[in-house]
Amino acid sequence: MAVSAREPQEPLSDPPAGRGRHARGRAPRQQSSGFGRWLGETAVIVVSALVLSALVRAFLVQAFFVPSSSMENTLAIDDRIIASKITTTMGGVSRGEVVVFKDPGDWLPDPPPPPDGWRGLVQSGLTFIGLLPSDTGNDLVKRVIAVEGDRIACCDAEGRIVLNGVALIEDYIIGPTNQVLFDIVVPPGGVFVMGDNRGNSRDSRFHLDVASGAVPLDDVVGRVVLVLWPLNRFATVPIPDIFGAPQISQGAAP
Repeated sequence: MAVSAREPQEPLSDPPAGRGRHARGRAPRQQSSGFGRWLGETAVIVVSALVLSALVRAFLVQAFFVPSSSMENTLAIDDRIIASKITTTMGGVSRGEVVVFKDPGDWLPDPPPPPDGWRGLVQSGLTFIGLLPSDTGNDLVKRVIAVEGDRIACCDAEGRIVLNGVALIEDYIIGPTNQVLFDIVVPPGGVFVMGDNRGNSRDSRFHLDVASGAVPLDDVVGRVVLVLWPLNRFATVPIPDIFGAPQISQGAAP
């Protein structure tokens, strides 16, 4: 007997009771469980990345912002620089290095207050974890010219800095360099620093009344190794060859 196309055919057999309901209800639960798992994994990755970034900033490298022209032409205003903390921790501080250091005391005017409200909190947080360069107003960047025990004087007959009896040929500076006359021996635990833009740098020469102008080694944050931004100024920051002269490393002149 033929069956009309308009009449529904009876199923060959009934599905087990409740199977259709269970099948329809299981998919949403799987989707919800998958989203929660993805959210949890993403949170772990983000937190791990932030913790790793904070550890890198605390012990390895830190980004800084250059606010002044005191290190031109080596560093320019608005340069973003990278300071290596691990280099200083493991190898100490050497002549010729450009370093970031904390204000030893009254070298800088009082820094401006941080932004109020959530903007200040966000900025502080991003700086702490290393996603923003430090710009607290308490850091300086200069070049180490002499280390403890060195005798440094300004200047010889040609207006050059004399280090352990050797007149420095400093082709990296904006001169002249004889704004302040002095002749000192760097005390233990300190370094004598100067800006490369000698006529626009309030450096060790202007603080000779305290520890002969030396910056305590404990205040040195790290050695500047890289100009990271802007891209057209991307470059390493090497030690000038003059500081490798064997006569200089022999110690203070008598």
